[in-house]
Amino acid sequence: MMFRSGTVSRCAAGYGPRGPRGGASMAAVFDLDLETEEGSEGEGEGEPELSSADVCPFAELRAAGLEPVGHYEEVELTETSVNLCPERIGPHCFELLRVLGKGGYGKVFQVRKVQGTNLGKIYAMKVLRKAKIVRNAKDTAHTRAERNILESVKHPFIVELAYAFQTGGKLYLILECLSGGELFTHLEREGIFLEDTACFYLAEITLALGHLHSQGIIYRDLKPENIMLSSQGHIKLTDFGLCKESIHEGAVTHTFCGTIEYMAPEILVRSGHNRAVDWWSLGALMYDMLTGSPPFTAENRKKTMDKIIKGKLALPPYLTPDARDLVKKFLKRNPSQRIGGGPGDAADVQRHPFFRHVNWDDLLARRVDPPFRPCLQSEEDVSQFDTRFTRQTPVDSPDDTALSESANQAFLGFTYVAPSVLDSIKEGFSFQPKLRSPRRLNSSPRAPISPLKFSPFEGFRPSPSLPEPMEPPLPPLLPPPPPLPPSITAPLPIRPPSGTKKSKRGRGRPGR
Repeated sequence: MMFRSGTVSRCAAGYGPRGPRGGASMAAVFDLDLETEEGSEGEGEGEPELSSADVCPFAELRAAGLEPVGHYEEVELTETSVNLCPERIGPHCFELLRVLGKGGYGKVFQVRKVQGTNLGKIYAMKVLRKAKIVRNAKDTAHTRAERNILESVKHPFIVELAYAFQTGGKLYLILECLSGGELFTHLEREGIFLEDTACFYLAEITLALGHLHSQGIIYRDLKPENIMLSSQGHIKLTDFGLCKESIHEGAVTHTFCGTIEYMAPEILVRSGHNRAVDWWSLGALMYDMLTGSPPFTAENRKKTMDKIIKGKLALPPYLTPDARDLVKKFLKRNPSQRIGGGPGDAADVQRHPFFRHVNWDDLLARRVDPPFRPCLQSEEDVSQFDTRFTRQTPVDSPDDTALSESANQAFLGFTYVAPSVLDSIKEGFSFQPKLRSPRRLNSSPRAPISPLKFSPFEGFRPSPSLPEPMEPPLPPLLPPPPPLPPSITAPLPIRPPSGTKKSKRGRGRPGR
């Protein structure tokens, strides 16, 4: 019932010898005088006006031999004290601290909450421009999917969404601040990982992918840049912009998207794909961790795609038999023969001998010590992020874009406040895919490919290539991809600030 205001005496629930079970009516104790939005509906119609004695008639109770037990207090009833509204979240609730990254659609900031609950807590704020998103229906759908997935999926190895809100021209996602930085940064620093180190990260990623698949979600953009580390050193999957929902057993989808070096062949040839593509990507990532480069790379995208579809898989001799076997099973070109591609999904991967020393229950509970723990001075420490961004002055540019009513309809229901934000979130995030130089001279620039925006035959400037190791080829199981229309062009990569471009040297190749 809507009401303006009223008062009630909040009395103790037990009364002398005759409580609620003793037969005394409790109705008189809790009768409320509530006014409707239109005023007192009973006025002028012979309805008696209630007095304070009618609300809590202590004199009558005492006359009947009933004494109040305990204390009581008088409380004013208003909309603010009864219908408590959820916290009003907006840009004003957050103080900008650092720039963590830039993308084609907006920026990622480190922020501090300065109003309401979780006062003083550090988050990552991802800001997206509506005007750029609504230009393409697929981009709009992927943005909505990312926000919905972040709300619905809760897992120890998946980034947590705290808030989502919007203004006239922007969308805001407030995420936990993963201060350990990208896994890519640590791969660059180390060159390659020892197998025990790789096993730890691959095992945590396996649990995260298995959870997504159990919800009918395929990830489709697994790569080192999209894997962040918490302050404790545990992995978190981020950036769900290329995910696909409702892909359960037997269902397939045909969208051409991902990052070339980690894309499964069935995506490249448009034969229809399902969750098995994530296990191919995990195999490419495993190969990258253990050798310093993805398994199939070349001087341009077309040649890279050709290698993925029909190239030879070269395995270095220093890999253990279990590692060699798992990589081969991940990189089966036929999805039905790929490990994880069957009904068992992640369970089949977990049973492989490469993971024989993993206690999966302890791993899920984060009771296993990570091989690397970031050295952080404070919760605000951004030393694990690229200084090209962190040295910039954090400015959320004015929101001066006015979208039409029909365009804004695409973002209805975007606002979200996580129930868990009332509790302390103990770990922290950031997301940032960015333009990177190749880690090896024979690898091509890797930028995520959005649907309908990429020509697989667009060449890049060639660079010297290393001789390919000779090994018996895997038989090609899929035909070459059909050509795309020439009008479809590649998306602009995420650009670093002008004048500050910095190349990254290849891992495991000192002096280059």
